[in-house]
Amino acid sequence: MTSGDLNGEKLLAQNLSLELSGDDPLVLIYHTHGSESYKSENGETGTVIDVGDALAKELEENYGIAVIHDTAIYDQVNGELDRNAAYDYAGDSVAATLKKYPSIKVVLDLHRDSVDDSIHLVTEVNGKETAQIMFFNGVSRLKSGVIDSLYNPNKSANLAFSLQMQLLASKYYPDYTRKIYIKGYRYNLHLAKRAMLIEVGAQNNTVTEAKNAMAPLAELLYRLLSGEQAWEE
Repeated sequence: MTSGDLNGEKLLAQNLSLELSGDDPLVLIYHTHGSESYKSENGETGTVIDVGDALAKELEENYGIAVIHDTAIYDQVNGELDRNAAYDYAGDSVAATLKKYPSIKVVLDLHRDSVDDSIHLVTEVNGKETAQIMFFNGVSRLKSGVIDSLYNPNKSANLAFSLQMQLLASKYYPDYTRKIYIKGYRYNLHLAKRAMLIEVGAQNNTVTEAKNAMAPLAELLYRLLSGEQAWEE
């Protein structure tokens, strides 16, 4: 990664707003690791797919944003867990969906993180116990250099999307997001300018805490896509 990748002024100068009205789908929610589940609560558990349902509902019912929620599980192959190949399967599916629905401009891959068992990623939002979230970026580059086979023409926009969301979150919900995580590889973020991988809580969160995190996430997405730039105030 070069210093130019993380030029804050340039990332904040990017306009990521959209026209949000209309009936055509604008947002795609999917889950590369759809089998990721949460801590049992009263004998019941849930997965990131349940969390995606909650986000889709928030966006559609509260903000009038049309959503497609892909509920396929890409990290199970013939009953066996395979989370590396999942990115290939999910990427092919996302590309096909974007071709079918060219109106989609926002692509969100919801995950659940894994942390030490002593850590509970929780805060309070509007009086509710809420899982903390983390924006995750791949930069197609390792210490050895650029990974040419994982070229991402949308890398700058991806980074801008995460940074601008992080700054909006710091204004409205200061304890809601963790630090942005940056890693090598690409994670299918090349498929759209406004593509984002989001870790929602971890294995020690309940699915209720994770679902509660979707209301502030939907609000922040709406604010950013509507053109709000809290960092310029």
